[in-house]
Amino acid sequence: MLCSPASAPGCSAPFALKLAPTSLAGQLTLLLLVALALAQGVAVALFAWERIEAKRHAYRDNAVLRTETVVRLLGGAPPELHDAVIAAASSEFVLFSLTDEPEVSESGTDERLADIARDLAATLGIDPERIRMAPLRTGFRYDDGLAGDREHVGGGEHGRGDVHGHQEPDWFTASVALSGDQWLNVRVFPPPDAPLWGWTFVLTFLFSALVIAAVAVLAARRIVRPMRSLAAAASRFGLGETVDDLPEEGPVETRETVRAFNLMRGRLDRYLRERTAMLAAVSHDLRTPITSLRLHAEFVESQKTKMKIYAALDEMQRMIEDTLAFIREDMQREETRKVDLNALIDSVAADLSELGHDIEVIESNRVLVACRPVALRRALRNLMENAATYGSRGTVRTEKDDTAIRVFIEDEGQGIPEADLERVFDPFVRLETSRNRDTGGSGLGLAIARSIVRGHGGGVLLGNRAKGGLRATVVLPIAERR
Repeated sequence: MLCSPASAPGCSAPFALKLAPTSLAGQLTLLLLVALALAQGVAVALFAWERIEAKRHAYRDNAVLRTETVVRLLGGAPPELHDAVIAAASSEFVLFSLTDEPEVSESGTDERLADIARDLAATLGIDPERIRMAPLRTGFRYDDGLAGDREHVGGGEHGRGDVHGHQEPDWFTASVALSGDQWLNVRVFPPPDAPLWGWTFVLTFLFSALVIAAVAVLAARRIVRPMRSLAAAASRFGLGETVDDLPEEGPVETRETVRAFNLMRGRLDRYLRERTAMLAAVSHDLRTPITSLRLHAEFVESQKTKMKIYAALDEMQRMIEDTLAFIREDMQREETRKVDLNALIDSVAADLSELGHDIEVIESNRVLVACRPVALRRALRNLMENAATYGSRGTVRTEKDDTAIRVFIEDEGQGIPEADLERVFDPFVRLETSRNRDTGGSGLGLAIARSIVRGHGGGVLLGNRAKGGLRATVVLPIAERR
């Protein structure tokens, strides 16, 4: 039973579908082999049918020729040698005998046997009426011998109702009138079954299958090579890595797809460069009025008012820097390389400890991860600093399985309401009920962290701990699988 999206849980695809190849090269090879097998099957069926027909005709013609030869030998041999001639001419599948009465009482009505009788009469130069021919019954066994009852012979009155089975016109029994009132009786039995095909056909089929499979694999690889390169380049480009233009090769459709990707990549690069230049100008333009306001604040006589102005300017400066950092994050062109994730976490924890934060790192085995180290370090620092600042104490541990690397950053704070676990990733969102606003910050830390981790092909999840506090889970792909 095939599974559909609405199928009940536990429904699995048929075993044959699980074994079917999923790659383009494998599917193309399988398709060509199936087409070859079908074509060869039809060809074999036609060849076998033609071979069987040719064999039947040749065997029947040979029996007629042997009958003609025996008649001529009996006509020229003395009576005392007739038994020896009959014995020498008889075989397992063509049986001769001499009797005073014909074994075939009357000829059948089958046109094929009538044609054989006329050909035999013309060859012997006798009247066709002297030849009686009827189909051989399939119920007759060779070991019944010629001494069996006449009921075994088709064509006579006795044979019509006493013997079960169907008639085979190609295999016949005949009686030929000889001189001296004797009859030559001949029974032609079916020949032994022969294989419909031999080793020649099997070897030809295997050779054809191997050649077609080899051609299919080579052709499919040539077709899919640029597609694989395109998929790998798109994956790297989506993770923020630098990607050069791909060579346009392969079929027309593939070349057009690669050309479209190269154009898209170039346009995105130009867009990012233009936005970077715009942000640099905005940053410069904003810093200038902030600096001017600081100078003007010096002339404010009220110390209390002056401090409020300074605090507002500091907050504005932090928001500008954080905003620029958040927008620039997806423009980074840092080289991706493999690093020891635990060493990176230890470095961040050491820096935070020097600033007075309480961070504990649970040691684990060396874990390699493919990343942009500076960017990932910033994401981990934001999360670990949040844990130490808002949760009074942070704990960091890493786990690795067959699918991903997970970094768990836990604190001992108040946690976050379930309804806000996703909303806190939005830029400039701060929760008064669960976080202390006096600690500062612009609400961009989590947004920047998630943006960086997603740029590495991973994700960040938040969840409240059963014992209290918040757990941030950073999921990263395994380095060896990238």
